[in-house]
Amino acid sequence: MLHLNSLNFANEIKSNRLVVVDFWAPWCGPCRALGPIVEQVASEVGPDVAIGKLDIGECPELAEKLGIQSIPTVIFFKDGAEVKRIVGLSTKADILAAIDSM
Repeated sequence: MLHLNSLNFANEIKSNRLVVVDFWAPWCGPCRALGPIVEQVASEVGPDVAIGKLDIGECPELAEKLGIQSIPTVIFFKDGAEVKRIVGLSTKADILAAIDSM
């Protein structure tokens, strides 16, 4: 699991593998519910997929730059570009299906 912040975010998403980032905040109930799901996904995906978390309270400029208006938001990046976005609480099956479709 990658712990992303404003210092490492740009470099990590430019990876040649799929990077899935959970944008969350500790005060957000749905975010706390999604956390264990994201951790399960991270333990099940192979080395071609990186899973990360970014606390928007620590990096509000990134949330603004990416147009995140609601959390939790899960964004899928490939070669540094956003390829998919899921807003709101989602299931493990939904996240895995999105990964499989990439």
